[in-house]
Amino acid sequence: MKIKFFDGSMGTMLQSAGLGAGELPELLNITDSEKVLAVHRAYAAAGSEYITTNTFGANRLKMENCAEVIKAGVRLAKSTGKKVALDIGPTGKLLKPMGELDFEDAVAVFAEMINAGKDGSDVVLIETMSDTYEIKAAVLAAKENCDLPVFVTMIFDEKGRLLTGANIKTAVSMLEGLGVDAIGFNCGLGPAETLPLVEEIRKWTSLPIIVQPN
Repeated sequence: MKIKFFDGSMGTMLQSAGLGAGELPELLNITDSEKVLAVHRAYAAAGSEYITTNTFGANRLKMENCAEVIKAGVRLAKSTGKKVALDIGPTGKLLKPMGELDFEDAVAVFAEMINAGKDGSDVVLIETMSDTYEIKAAVLAAKENCDLPVFVTMIFDEKGRLLTGANIKTAVSMLEGLGVDAIGFNCGLGPAETLPLVEEIRKWTSLPIIVQPN
């Protein structure tokens, strides 16, 4: 079994470095790149083999210059000399029928992010997902717009359910059907609470498993 080490939270580290309340951390890729780079370098020095770009919420629903922000984020992560994980977070909107965002529009939002950041990245990391429908939109956007490996991490509660109700078996079956390259968990629960979920997901997939507890 081969273990690869990713980095940790960007937002928490930037807050400790003085990120103001309400500020979008992704914009620092342009306005204060040294602050972002310092976090990347610290994780690289700690042994991270993959550095995750500071692009989690850099989509057109949140900012006008998202492509510029993403390209800058990839350059900063790549400058560490480590492998680069292009960070793709949720749109911030619920998809229909639970919300107002059309599936096709979600795919378009994610496609813009993928196209802006695929050059210079080694993998696409779709993370902190809680809705199988939005996950599908993000994965389809990645598959249709780049040839990079696609990793997906999700937020489950202690009962092993996503926000929209799917269990681990259902989510894994969908993701394997979509042809992703690694599946796992991030955020939400701590290490002790995440361990039973890891034991559960091992029953349903032979893909590499990503574990990034809160």
